[in-house]
Amino acid sequence: MQNKHLLRILFIADIYGIPGRRATHKLLPSITERFDVDFVIANGENIAGGFGITKPLARKLISYGVNIITSGNHFWDRQEIHDELDNIEYLLRPANFPETVPGKGYTVIELPEKCIQLGIINLQGRVFMPPIDCPFQKANSILHKIKNKTNVIFVDFHAEATSEKKAMGCFLDGRVSAVVGTHTHIQTADECILPNGTAYITDAGMTGPHDSVIGVKKEAVIEHFLKGVSVRFSTAQTGVRFEGVIVDIDTRSGEGHSIQRISTPLETQSKSQKEQE
Repeated sequence: MQNKHLLRILFIADIYGIPGRRATHKLLPSITERFDVDFVIANGENIAGGFGITKPLARKLISYGVNIITSGNHFWDRQEIHDELDNIEYLLRPANFPETVPGKGYTVIELPEKCIQLGIINLQGRVFMPPIDCPFQKANSILHKIKNKTNVIFVDFHAEATSEKKAMGCFLDGRVSAVVGTHTHIQTADECILPNGTAYITDAGMTGPHDSVIGVKKEAVIEHFLKGVSVRFSTAQTGVRFEGVIVDIDTRSGEGHSIQRISTPLETQSKSQKEQE
């Protein structure tokens, strides 16, 4: 039984294609029970074949036990999601897209059992990424709007450069409860509580096929690098792991109490089991 003043959040690292969805479906219930999780956030920008997200697949993640889905630069890869955004309360796109873009980049959710509100912010970096508004200024703007509602705030910062992610962690240290990096699909070993009380990790990893190059069949990626030509990328299928972090937040102070990495293999399944999903 955990401390009544702690909120335990499970963040599921970038869920990649069918293998990632399968790992989430199979392992999320046991992980939620094992760690006594209160709330589940998942980055789902790669759930549609490794590129993008659709409303039916987002609904699947919710049916598995995910509460809120965050995203990143691949969010727009599936055209059909564009017209659905304003009607999907549980799906976030990066907040620092222009205001004219549909959807929302942050939310504040009531958690009656903890007698608190939880703020969740989705931001995207700019270094080595497509052009986008400044995530640092956007973070300031959002915090100005929600700080009077809650001091329990979780940030998914979807960015390429480790320097930009660490800079965001330092920038928000003491102002939010957690800053968790996504996008590179490689879990880093730098989880910590920053000096002013913010839980931080540069990248939470990937829930998907790790016998791959960040989720893609390795042979195709190697061919691309060897020949310098465009190659059709397809989702790898083996070495599937469920990755992410468990973050404990003190609901009185809003400070991060602890952060723990998770990297759990999905046991090999029979063909018939996969077909049932």
